[in-house]
Amino acid sequence: MTRLNRLQAWACRSPISTPVETSFGRMRDRPAVFVRIEDDEGGFGWGEIFANWPAAGAEHRVNLLAEDIAPLLLGQDISAPDCIFHSLERKTHIRALQCGEFGPFRQVLAGLDQAMWDLKARRAGETVHQTLGSTRVTKVPAYASGIHISAAAKVIPQARDLGFCSFKVKVGFGDENEAMIIRDIHSGLSAGEMLMLDANQAWDVAQAEAFLNKVADLPIGWIEEPIRADSGERDWLRLAGQIPLAGGENIAGIDAFDATLNLGALDVYQPDIAKWGGFTGCLAVAGHAIARGHSYCPHFLGGGIGLAASAQLLAAAGGPGLLEVDVNPNPLRDAFGSIGTRVQDGFWLLDQAAGIGLTGLPEEVRACITHQCERTR
Repeated sequence: MTRLNRLQAWACRSPISTPVETSFGRMRDRPAVFVRIEDDEGGFGWGEIFANWPAAGAEHRVNLLAEDIAPLLLGQDISAPDCIFHSLERKTHIRALQCGEFGPFRQVLAGLDQAMWDLKARRAGETVHQTLGSTRVTKVPAYASGIHISAAAKVIPQARDLGFCSFKVKVGFGDENEAMIIRDIHSGLSAGEMLMLDANQAWDVAQAEAFLNKVADLPIGWIEEPIRADSGERDWLRLAGQIPLAGGENIAGIDAFDATLNLGALDVYQPDIAKWGGFTGCLAVAGHAIARGHSYCPHFLGGGIGLAASAQLLAAAGGPGLLEVDVNPNPLRDAFGSIGTRVQDGFWLLDQAAGIGLTGLPEEVRACITHQCERTR
């Protein structure tokens, strides 16, 4: 029996010179929430909690963990992380319903689930993907993400030099020439390279359909969230069939993912390990998607701990999916190891140390702490 004895969390914010822009807003700094758990014998594990949105979200997640969720978990046997995850989902449902904050509760549970699996794997002397049932894997396919369409001509060659051969470009900024620009970007790719697109829910169905019609002849790997994630089934089905559709970062719960699978509009499934599910939920979704012939490509746009966890998750899931690696400047990611040392010939090299491979917060990260908490049994 392994009982949880200590919980710690840190909200961090790193200034950046150029904001990260999506179709719905700008990130003017790079936030992250890191969580550490410790059992009654000194074993520890790390996880990351989604904190990109809203702008004030990071500090709120730390407080939510400390005040609402820590009392439910401290002293509990955490030797079976999947059971604890589902138990916490049940225990926090009414609280989340009462305050209308299902997202923040789900995100905190996701980070805790990562930390529990990290601890479990460390105790076994294994990587997390081995503890989750996979044979040892040394690398997973990866792609360069977060590339603004206006910067693609500069950023794609830089990402290529880092070792990437697949690139995802953000669209949906209201420029009527976007389709033409995408055609130009695609024409500049080298043999064997792949281009994907991400609209970040920018369009209504008619606008999305118009854009897709202009690029349908291109071998685009996928287009992500061309319409709102909660759009009706008819809208999603209307867009299916031209370019592979991707989504999942804004879906939560096994039942919701299974309903999406049954609808059949998406080709690529992208639950985010820091937004919902952690290893427990996301691995289940990946298994369901791959069993039906789809791809699982973990969504992630955060710090170094969540990226390491996402890589372990993809290694455990297998299948044809790729790891999302944001190539925008992010000191809260690079402090754990620069992209240039991790990418080789289109693959992300996995850390072979126990757990997710990380043991603590680097000093560069600690210098960015804006809020922290600690709770003990």
